[in-house]
Amino acid sequence: MAIKQYNPTSPGRRGMSVVDYSELDKVSPLSSLLDKKKKHAGRNNHGRITTRHQGGGERAKYRIIDWKRNKLDVVGVVETVEYDPNRTAFIARVLYKDGERRYILAPDKLKKGMEVIASDKADVKVGNAMPLKSIPFGTDIHNIELKPGRGAQMVRSAGASCQLVGRVDGWAQLKMPSGEMRRVQETCMATVGAVSNLDHANVSIGKAGRARHMGIRPTTRGVAMNPIDHPHGGGEGKTSGGRHPVSPWAVPTKGYKTRKNKRTDKDIVRRRQKKTGG
Repeated sequence: MAIKQYNPTSPGRRGMSVVDYSELDKVSPLSSLLDKKKKHAGRNNHGRITTRHQGGGERAKYRIIDWKRNKLDVVGVVETVEYDPNRTAFIARVLYKDGERRYILAPDKLKKGMEVIASDKADVKVGNAMPLKSIPFGTDIHNIELKPGRGAQMVRSAGASCQLVGRVDGWAQLKMPSGEMRRVQETCMATVGAVSNLDHANVSIGKAGRARHMGIRPTTRGVAMNPIDHPHGGGEGKTSGGRHPVSPWAVPTKGYKTRKNKRTDKDIVRRRQKKTGG
């Protein structure tokens, strides 16, 4: 995919860019693989905002994705590669030999008419899924399970991929996109290749309206608030905050580690920000 630029016919168009979707199939999504998608606007069951800056956005139906890739040893043919409004990557509709259709996360370079399969002994080919124990070292993979049978939870964003770098005592060691080295059980499923839509990171939104269409609401600067609303608020005239940057709840926002999930610390072989000597 390429990036499409616009002529500066308006301030919003100046500098604006989009991914060129001309290579995608212009088809309606399969109704049997659609589900309702309820909007919450960042609010919990009490109606209180728990995640700020969410709300609005275009209507979209959820495409049911096969995250588990558990249709083993059945060859499927890619019917379409489609746009999905719910994620940054593209999706592919696969027709299996037994007549069933499923959506899968489309890897980069997956084309209409190509065959894919999920199997313990599948070829190391783009779009094929297999356990980590069957994948050669150095292979780029995505759509990775954290626990066998749970379904893929890691490396699913546009352009992302990680590398299988080793196997030790039933565990596979993965170099994540962040640089972190993590281990998962070698019976977990993964898909060969990088995730599609590599140019997503190069897109310039260009105007606030496009962010609203994506369901992103405006963000107010802390220094523009009153002291009761934000630690940076208040002061005479324009002030820069007068303290280190913090969130509205006074948690440092630059470099402060907030990870609290000690339960999975044992699975991190090397942190993404490894300390150097000195």
